[in-house]
This record gives sequence, structure tokens and C-alpha cells, in this order.
Amino acid sequence: MINVLIVDDDFMVAKVHAGFIQRTPGFAVVGVAHTGAQAVTETARLMPDLVLLDIHLPDINGLDLMHQLREVAPELDVLVISAAREVDTVRKALRGGIVHYLIKPFSQTDLQERLEHYRSAYHGLDSSKDVAEQSDVNKVFGLDRTDRPLPKGCSIETLKLVEAALKEADGDLSANEVAVQLGTSRVSARRYLEYLHDEGVLDVRLKYGVGRPERRYVLKA
Repeated sequence: MINVLIVDDDFMVAKVHAGFIQRTPGFAVVGVAHTGAQAVTETARLMPDLVLLDIHLPDINGLDLMHQLREVAPELDVLVISAAREVDTVRKALRGGIVHYLIKPFSQTDLQERLEHYRSAYHGLDSSKDVAEQSDVNKVFGLDRTDRPLPKGCSIETLKLVEAALKEADGDLSANEVAVQLGTSRVSARRYLEYLHDEGVLDVRLKYGVGRPERRYVLKA
């Protein structure tokens, strides 16, 4: 469960946001603060995983407060929710290491999408493994396979054929074996295979023999 602290000076707005969060699986609201001073106190007491932070607070700017909160809880993640639209404000928030910036007013779906991305990317990265794959990092930065362009000279049609060959294979395949099946060059086949590996779709196994080890590819379970 991901514990959330809401920091907003408007009591009714904070209540609405709390309802949005409680209806998002995997999240729980553990507290609400309406001033910067309350936020520091509640962060120290509750040690939440995530803070939904408004920028316009009665006693401090939310971006300045963010640094104080992290002094209390260094591992704290921050999602800014604010009516502030100034580009300089958004840039400052991004430089402060926020996980997202959501401009008010927003819908329950808008907030839930950001929370679900945070859960699958940021929070998942903390616990999934000791070493991150490129695909894990891509998730954190909001990149998926539809966002990342294919290597130069590659096509989505051939990529699908490569994936199909791997699905039908009884075990792993080398770039040369894929090339023979598809009627392409080994260099071209390897380009597709390495792309899929970078995207976290494939595992690579090394087969040792004479000379350099052969890279063999298999779909992840």
C-alpha cells in the first residue's frame, strides 16, 4: 500500500482529492495538512510515501516546502497539484524532482492515471530488482514502446515478424537463426532483437564456444 499525505489549504478541495485517492487501488490517504507547518509535522509523524502538494499555501510556497519535507523524509516522493501555470514554476518543480505536475482543476481519471504511473514506475523500481533494465528506466520517464522510435531502417511490420518467430520458437534463437527464418540479414535481425531487449521484452543468454560468445534471445516469461 502506498501511503499519501495531502497538502492543500482548501479543506473541501483536499477532501475531494482524498476521495479520488481512496478510490485508486493500492493507495491510502494517511493524513491531510492545510499549511506548510502542518505538512512538516505530519510528514515527520506519518512518514508517507507520497505527498500531493499544492503550491499556494498560506505560510510558504509549496516548492520551498518540498525541500523542508525531504529534510524530514529524504525518500519522500512529491506530486504537485496546483492552479499555478507559470512556466517558471513548472520548471522549478521539475528541477526539484517531482514525479508529476497536475494542473487544477482536474478529474478523478486525470489523478488516477498519474497515481497508477507512479505505482508501476517509480514505486515498482524501488522493489523489483537490484539492477534496473533500460525498460525500467523508460517507465519512470513515461516512455513505452509506442513512444520510442524504431532504429533507423527498421519497420513495425518486421518487428512483429521477429516477435512472432520468438513466440513460436522452442527455446532461444540467435540473430542468424532469426535472419534465416525471415529472409533478412543477420545485422538487420540483430538490430530488431537488441531493440526488443532494450525494451525489456527479451532476455539475452550467452552461448560459449570457440571465439566470441553467441548472443541468444528468448522472450521473457
